[in-house]
Amino acid sequence: MDRTEWGLLVLLSVLWGGTFFLAGIALKELPPLIIVLVRVTLAALFLLPVFWFYGHRLPKSAKLWMPFFVMGLLNNVVPFYFQFAAQTIITVGLISIINAMTPLFTIIILASFGDEKLTLNRVAGVVLGLVGVAVLRGIEDPLDGPQTLGIGLGLVAALGYGFAALWGRRHLAGVPPLKSATCQLMCSSVIMMFVVGIFERPSALEVPSLNVWLSVIGLTLFGTALAYIVFFQILVRAGPSNLVLATLLIPVTALFLGNAFLDEAIYAKEIAGALIIGTGLLFIDGRAPKAVRRKLSSLL
Repeated sequence: MDRTEWGLLVLLSVLWGGTFFLAGIALKELPPLIIVLVRVTLAALFLLPVFWFYGHRLPKSAKLWMPFFVMGLLNNVVPFYFQFAAQTIITVGLISIINAMTPLFTIIILASFGDEKLTLNRVAGVVLGLVGVAVLRGIEDPLDGPQTLGIGLGLVAALGYGFAALWGRRHLAGVPPLKSATCQLMCSSVIMMFVVGIFERPSALEVPSLNVWLSVIGLTLFGTALAYIVFFQILVRAGPSNLVLATLLIPVTALFLGNAFLDEAIYAKEIAGALIIGTGLLFIDGRAPKAVRRKLSSLL
């Protein structure tokens, strides 16, 4: 990758890593469902003018909207909610590391449905990822404790992203990325309006503080709308394999912000777990095996 692509990659990791930090602030005063609703709705409103500027048109029938509806459910509603719910229990840094399991789950799901082959490198990567989660979990807390629940909720979010990848490959192939992002966010907004109407009472909530308003706006504009634009720029310029590197960098941003501004401690097991999961990602990506072969060749 050239310098511009590396710059975009670092920017994306900061934007997505920052979402966990901003959500950590918002969750002090707002429930997860409300934050998800605001996030997807404002992001859709932000992307719509860009969508129209590039000449895209909205689907004209329920049948054409359906793929975006399912994608919004799998790629926005489910993972966003479970990530935020997890953050009411575990730290910003820990949920960001759990999020790094997304490519590993994606490989398992795609292979299970026959869309990808499980090579030896990918199996090794998945095993390393599971070991990394076990290290994050540790042995000092009871199995039925809150940390186990928080990690489980985070893994459900990562699983949602994995099924979204499968759905997108099968039903949204060839759809322009900006159209896919905008339409799925619009569908997510409709879903969340019904969900919040059933399970929440927004009128009963106290008016959030300025810090919470700013964090929600930042979460929406930077961590969702702008992040989607940067994501698709990298996808076009550098290809999907290099996007794995963003997943490796996201916990760095989240751990730093959580420690610096939310006074969250960084434990050795979190660093170890992140490194093990990161190594698993590099095995899936193919970089780690290639590096090992190069090293062995140089020694021989």
